[in-house]
Formats: sequence, C-alpha cells, structure tokens
Amino acid sequence: MSRSRQPPLVTGISPNEGIPWTKVTIRGENLGTGPTDLIGLTICGHNCLLTAEWMSASKIVCRVGQAKNDKGDIIVTTKSGGRGTSTVSFKLLKPEKIGILDQSAVWVDEMNYYDMRTDRNKGIPPLSLRPANPLGIEIEKCKLPQKNLEVLFHGMSADFTSENFSAAWYLIENHSNTSFEQLKMAVTNLKRQANKKSEGSLAYVKGGLSTFFEAQDALSAIHQKLEADGTEKVEGSMTQKLENVLNRASNTADTLFQEVLGRKDKADSTRNALNVLQRFKFLFNLPLNIKRNIQKGDYDVVINDYEKAKSLFGKTEVQVFKKYYAEVEAGIEDLRELLLKKLLETPSTLHDQKRYIRYLSDLHAPGDPAWQCIGAQHKWTLKLMQDCKEGHVKSLKAWRYKTPHRVAFVEKLTKLVLSQLPNFWKLWISYVNGSLFSETAEKSGQIERSKNVRQRQNDFKKMIQEVMHSLVKLIRGALLPFSLREGDGRQYGGWEVQAELSGQWLAHVIQTIRLTYESLTALEIPNDMLQIIQDLILDLRIRCIMVTLQHTAEEIKRLAEKEDWIVDNEGLTSLPCQFEQSIVHSLQSLKGVVDCKPGEASVFQQPKTQEEVCQLCISIMQVFIYCLEQLSTKPDADIDTTHLSVDVSSPDLFGSIHEDFGLTSEQRLLIVLSNCCYLERHTFLNIAEHFEKHNFQGIEKITQVSMASLKELDQRLFENYIELKADPIVGSLETGIYAGYFDWKDCLPPAGVRNYLKEALVNIIAVHAEVFTISKELVPRVLARVIEAVSEELSRLMQCVSSFSRNGALQARLEICALRDTVAIYLTPESRSSFKQALEALPQLASGADKKLLEELLNKFKSSMHLQLTCFQAASPTVMKT
Repeated sequence: MSRSRQPPLVTGISPNEGIPWTKVTIRGENLGTGPTDLIGLTICGHNCLLTAEWMSASKIVCRVGQAKNDKGDIIVTTKSGGRGTSTVSFKLLKPEKIGILDQSAVWVDEMNYYDMRTDRNKGIPPLSLRPANPLGIEIEKCKLPQKNLEVLFHGMSADFTSENFSAAWYLIENHSNTSFEQLKMAVTNLKRQANKKSEGSLAYVKGGLSTFFEAQDALSAIHQKLEADGTEKVEGSMTQKLENVLNRASNTADTLFQEVLGRKDKADSTRNALNVLQRFKFLFNLPLNIKRNIQKGDYDVVINDYEKAKSLFGKTEVQVFKKYYAEVEAGIEDLRELLLKKLLETPSTLHDQKRYIRYLSDLHAPGDPAWQCIGAQHKWTLKLMQDCKEGHVKSLKAWRYKTPHRVAFVEKLTKLVLSQLPNFWKLWISYVNGSLFSETAEKSGQIERSKNVRQRQNDFKKMIQEVMHSLVKLIRGALLPFSLREGDGRQYGGWEVQAELSGQWLAHVIQTIRLTYESLTALEIPNDMLQIIQDLILDLRIRCIMVTLQHTAEEIKRLAEKEDWIVDNEGLTSLPCQFEQSIVHSLQSLKGVVDCKPGEASVFQQPKTQEEVCQLCISIMQVFIYCLEQLSTKPDADIDTTHLSVDVSSPDLFGSIHEDFGLTSEQRLLIVLSNCCYLERHTFLNIAEHFEKHNFQGIEKITQVSMASLKELDQRLFENYIELKADPIVGSLETGIYAGYFDWKDCLPPAGVRNYLKEALVNIIAVHAEVFTISKELVPRVLARVIEAVSEELSRLMQCVSSFSRNGALQARLEICALRDTVAIYLTPESRSSFKQALEALPQLASGADKKLLEELLNKFKSSMHLQLTCFQAASPTVMKT
C-alpha cells in the first residue's frame, strides 16, 4: 500500500528543556491518524514511545527519557507518513541528585541513589546529604599542612556541618587560589540555594504540578467507577482489591525502607554520640593538656581552656563531668600557686610581674597578688640595700681601688635604688589605675580594688618613706655617722674609718645624690617623700664646706715649709700668691656645693652654719698670719734656703747678702714685713672679694679680724727689727761723743765732723742698704724710725751737757746740723722736734764768723762723704724741713 500522507513534521515542544522524565507536549503536522498509527517517537535520541499518548494529528504528550545527548531533535514516525522531521529541538538538563529520603514528584531510579553515594567525601556519614561543593565553584586544595591550620584555628573545623565550623579555614583549605570574581559567583550560588530552601514545599509542588494533576485525574476516574459499580463493601469487590494492593504496597515499602531508615537512625545516633564525645573530649583531655601547657609556659592557653571549661561544666550535675572538672580545678589551683611563687620571686622584671598578676587575676586567685608583689619588692629592695652595706663593710680592709671605699658604696647604693625603685613605683601606678588586670577582672573587681587602693595608699607611702629613710641612713652611716641616732648606729653604721673623706670626694658624693634625687623626681614621686634626701644633701654640703676649709687650713699651715725666701722686684716672695691661690682653689672646688640646685636651700640659711664657716675662714687667715710669725722667728739652722735672689735693678752696695751662709734674722724680718704690707694692701682684699663672689656670709667680720691680726703682727715685727737695728747705733753715740776724754767745755776749734757721727751715718746707711735690697717701700718707714731713735738720743745727750764752750757749742751744732741735713728726707715730726730740742740746748752762735765757719765745715763734710750720702738723696715727693 502506498503512502497517501505527508511525513510528520514537529513544529513545537513545550517545555523546550527539562530533566529526564519531564512531561512534554509535542505539536506539529501529520502526527498520525490515531494511537495505532504512531509507531515511533524519539527525543534527543531516546525512545519515548512507551510514555507517548496520541491526542490528535497535531498533538502528542509524552515523558522525556534518559537521553544520550544534551540537545537534539524530536522525531515522530507513523505508519501512514513514515519518519518525520523537526524544526525545533529539546535541551536535556542534568537532573539534580535526589536522595532516597527526598521528596520527588516522579519515580527515581536506584542508579541515581548509588551515583550519589559514590560522590560523598571521605569521613562524611553516608546519610549526610550535604552537597560536596556548597559554593558551586571549582575547588583548589591548599598546600598548607593540615597541622598548621589546626594550630591557626584551634578548636575550630573546616566541616560546615560541624558546630565549630570556621569559614576562614574552609576558604583557605579549598579556595586559597580562587579569584575574587569566582568568589562573587559563589556568593550568588549561596543566595540562590538559600532562596530555594526558603521556598519549601511550595517549590516542590511547583516542580511536580503536572504529576499532581495526573494523580488527581486517576483518583477521580477510580472514584467514578466505584460509584458506578456500587459494590464498595462487597467481599471481592474492586475496593477490597484496591485496599489489598495498597496494603501490599505499604508492606513492600516498609520492607524496602526499614533497613535504610534503621541505618539512618543508627547513623544519626552515632553522629550525635560522636558529637557528644567530641564535645566532651575537651573536658576529658583538659587535665593533661593543662599540665603540658604549664610545663611549656603556655599560661594563656591554660586560662582560655579553663574559662571555657568553667562556662560549660562549672555547674554540671553529671558525676563524670564533676570528677573531671574537679581535676581541672586542682590543676588550676596548682597553677595559681606556681604563678604566685613566680610573682613573688626576686629579682624579676616589671614585664614578668605584670604578666603573672594578669594571669592570677584571670584565674580569680584569692587575696590580692598585686599587693603581695608590691610588698615583696619592697622587702627585696630593703634587703639589697642592707646587703650592699654589709658587703662593703666586710671588704673594707681589702679595698685597693683609687675611689675611696665609702664613695664606691654610695655610688653602688644609689645605683641599686635607681634600678629597683622605678619599676616599684610603676608597679604601684599600674596597681592604682587598674592596668595590671585583665578587662574581665577589672570589671568584676573594680569596686573592691578601689577600696583596697584607698586603704593601701598610706601603706605604700610608708614603704617609699622606709626606702628613702633606709637610703639616707645608710649614706649617713658611711659619711656622717655622728648624725645618726644611737639606736641606728649598729644597723646603718659599722664603718671603721681612719681618715675622713676629703672635700673633693664629698663634692663627688653630693653630685651623685643630686642625680639620684633628680631621677626620683622624674618618676613624679611626691616631694614630701623626697624631702629627707634634700636634708641629707644639705648636711653633706655643709660638711663638705667645713672639711674643705679645714683641709685648706692644713694646707696653709704647711705653706711655711714651701717658703723659698726668693724675693721679686717688689720685695715679695711667692708665699702671699700661694696663700691666695690656695683659698681661690678651695672656693672654686666648693662652687658646685655652695650653689643651690632647684629645690635646695642655701647652706648659709642657718645662723649656726654661718658662724662656723665664718670662724673657719678667720682661722684660715690667722693660720697664715701665724705662719708668717713663725717664719720671722725661725732659727738660722732651720732655714732650708742657702742664698737669696736679689732684684737686679737694685744697687747691691755691699755685695751678696750672706750668699753662702743663708739669711740673717733681720733679713727674714724684712721679707716677712714686706709680705705683710702686700697682704694688707692687696691679698686680704682680694680674698674678701672671692668670699663675696661665692656667696659666703660674714665677710666684713672675716676681713676685720684678719686685718687686725695682720697689723698687730706687722707692728710687732717692725718694732723687733727697729730694736735690732736702732739700739746699736743709739748705744754707740754716747761712747763715740766722749771718746778720747772729749769735753764740751774745753775743746779745740772744730775742724770737721767727728768720726762717731760718721760711724753712725755709715751704720744707718748699712740699714738703708739692707732694707733697700729687700723692699724699697720699707726704706722710708724703717729709716724714719731709726733716725727718730738717733735724734732722740742725740737730743738727750745735748740736754745733759751742763755747759758748752764757744768751740764746744760750734762743734755740737756742726754735728747736729750735719746729721739733720743728711737724713732730711726721712725726718718725721718727732725727729724734727728732737733735732730742734738738741739745737735749743746749745748756746747761740756768737758771730757771723762762726756761722761762716759752720757752713764751710758742713759743705766740706757733705763733699767728702758725697758717695756715702747718696742713698739719702734719693728722689722723694716731700723733702722734710728742719
């Protein structure tokens, strides 16, 4: 039979895509004349004829099978038209894997179930129906070792079904190299999955809507047939048969799924048990972990684990948990004791102290560990200070260093205090402001700690004061033992000292203590706690001044040994200069001691100190005056210098003064007198200026007393010298006048000045030469006094003569006038008066011839002794009149 119809043509399909077993409607032309005419139907190469239902020549309904291709044509074959063609295609989507317990509107092959099982990850329970890749992007495993990740995310898990799931761990492990764009795509996938889950049953109903309609149609048809039959309750009826079929289906389903459901329940219970075991594994292993972490010093880990265990099992009623938690508490108690022991150990750093205090605070240790630490540090500091003193006292005899033993002790003691006290003070400040404690402990114990701080501020102040008192008393015991009380001598003293420290070393100690005070002030320690150090510095400054001045007095006392008797052009030796330099050097060494640092009081604020310093300065001046006196009376045999250096510009009338035999007592007197004059006019005034420059008090009294003592010595030495020089000349006058039984009543006419007067003048010239050689400035003073003595004696002798002859009166007038005119420049009112009285005792000249003779004889005398009398003709600002 020939074909009379055209081949089938498919022009449409709805829907045009779907998963296997999706019901589709095919539309076209020449699709057959009836159900029997349809002999073939393939979609994407899969035969769908078994599920096909012919509706008309332009419509067929069927279900898509498990096709081989993802996209393909819809081919219809009929008896009447043969194999047809298609102008449309169908896209086959991969079906979602449906678990055996998931809802589905169509029948699912068991192969799908088994395929799904083979895709599960290792270690996941078989009924855990989680997706293998929840983000829906390519997985790139991380090369980082699993152990490192476990350390980094302690207590967490990369399993997103776990209670301790860590998203960061999962991303590092599976997507460490994934780009940002892919991660954004993963976020979109997660949102889509979340939305899909939120749809719930509504999505399930939408997905199988056609199936529901088919089931509804089938049930309606069955209901209509049952009503038509009318035998619902008759034995062997269709209803009874249907019930039996359904019961068998139910039993068969139970038989099929009982094992699966049993395995699921068992797996769920096993998983729950594992979760419980995993959760409580932390508690069971915690005692051992605490012990191990304590041994390693990981106290932070122990504290974190303890806090976690306390929150989970602190109030548990389960006996097993109670037992293990009791072991945890015992381990924590041991840790508290260990930390407290370490906290109270000395020496320790401030960082370690704060760390241990925080640990104990986090562990809710009983008491107040921070305050215990402060007390321990206080006792440790006091012990270190006392041990420092004991060690130095014991090693006193073996000390061989340049620095004095007690100075080295003070340096070490202050260094020790400065190394301990800053951390001690910072520990207290941290205790007050709460920075020693963790945030949790701070919030819980804030009120209690504020009470403790208020109660313990006085206690800490006493600790600081005790340290300051101990420091000051130890230094006083070494340097100022006389300032200690009787009861403190044994604890803070004990130094067997032979010699007192010099002012230089005391100044060094003062500088050390000043630096210590500045360092303590920088810690913002209140000034009232440091006042005791200021008092010590003041006492040491006063003691340094006293010792320095006493030492200066000792040095000046030894200046007499350094006198070389070498005079300069002004008749001075080096002694006055050495004296002044010694005092200036002493005052310069005291400058840093006398000057006040910020907060220090003046050393001269107390009248007692002013008086003592003033007396010491006066004693220094008087010691030097005493040295001058000793030098002026020093026996010849005790003089070290064997020759005298003389000013080259001064005339040496009589050659070298005892060049080979040393100085005479008269020459020493002259040198000392010359030095006294210079001291009075210059040195003592300069020294007074130096005292004033260095802020010394009582300078007027020092100058006044010193000047008085110096003038007294000068006058006494001067009188001694005049006595030594004037007495021989005066004593020779009377014997010289009456030598050869000379008589004023009976004598020859005068032929010139007699020898006794010439001899007296030569002796006066000798005195002039001696004084001029030493000091030109002393010449007028000495010669004036010598001439006073000679004129006084000459006046006395003239007044004792009962009567003069004419020749005797002329001879006496000649000699008196010759002496007076020769020494005219050295005449004083006293000597002029004596010459006047001597002339008045003589008879007046009788005639002009006598006056002429007297004048001739005087000129002859002056001419003959012109060379000898030159010394009396030196330029003088004032020529003394007769």
